[in-house]
Amino acid sequence: MHTSSSSTPGATRRLVILPGIALCLAVTAGAYALESAEQVVFGRAWLESLVLAILIGTAVRSLWAPSQTWRAGIAFSAKCLLEVAVVLLGASVSATTLFAAGPALLMGIAGVVALAILLSFGIGRLLGLPPRMALLVACGNSICGNSAIAAVAPVIGADGDDVAASIAFTAVLGVVVVLALPLFGIALGMGGTAYGALAGLTVYAVPQVIAATSPLGAAAVQMGTLVKLVRVLMLGPVCLVLSLVARPAGKAALGERNADDEHIRERLRLAHLIPWFILGFLSLVACRSLGLIPTMALEPLGHATTLLTVVSMAALGLGVDIRTVVRAGERVTAAVILSLIGLGAISLMLIHLLHLA
Repeated sequence: MHTSSSSTPGATRRLVILPGIALCLAVTAGAYALESAEQVVFGRAWLESLVLAILIGTAVRSLWAPSQTWRAGIAFSAKCLLEVAVVLLGASVSATTLFAAGPALLMGIAGVVALAILLSFGIGRLLGLPPRMALLVACGNSICGNSAIAAVAPVIGADGDDVAASIAFTAVLGVVVVLALPLFGIALGMGGTAYGALAGLTVYAVPQVIAATSPLGAAAVQMGTLVKLVRVLMLGPVCLVLSLVARPAGKAALGERNADDEHIRERLRLAHLIPWFILGFLSLVACRSLGLIPTMALEPLGHATTLLTVVSMAALGLGVDIRTVVRAGERVTAAVILSLIGLGAISLMLIHLLHLA
């Protein structure tokens, strides 16, 4: 009897979160369907399923406020599934990429990412954005767009409104960049290598880099993809640094309540110093680099990562108050545009210093 009752809470929790998870999966299915429709109509998907999921979720939330029946599953999908997706993302990157890039380019890319984050964060704060949203915009612009925003959000404790606003405006501008950047490169008379580096440093997602570099030839595609992959590798170190700086609110208060037990307080501090999913991400990067992950497992892991991320974005959308996003619209848009201009300027400086032109 005792065993049965002790297992009841876990079973009850699973039942409680099922409706919300099912709702998130339904929104995810709609996002994938719209992405497929884009492929058929336009020949390519300008808005990825990740972006569509959060847009559909936000639309549903605007028309209908989920009751308590749905909220537990939505919250679980937005937090836990996103953290698992961040861990699995580590399997997609390898230290081999670092050696292929060369030390000068590697250090240059790391420097560009660091400077761009600081510049973008400063711009966001000057425009009056809250610290967490300014940091989301900064990391999204400087690293890999939506994926960076999704990965950084749980590290800094950002809420759904901040994530939704950051992704929405970053996604729209990302499409504009893919369309406009080739024209910019041609106008400057850039060669394939230089333009590929510029695209890899400024365009958000790897598929978008390929789309933006294709008009300027194979050399541009290869350089752009390489630079972009190295840039994605910066996500782990950035999240690690942020986890050390942006400690969860309330931890200090917990420490004060245990002021008489220094040992317990220190253990609590260390336990929350680095989020588990960042350690998991770095562990999978190490496993991939050491060849411990079978090649045949990489594609399924990539699909799982994408699916979990899309489901979590659907959950974030379902928790978003559209009025908050609209209020933040002009400031976020300005911050994203100005940050992107700053990133482009820093990237051109690096290209000039490395004589890639």
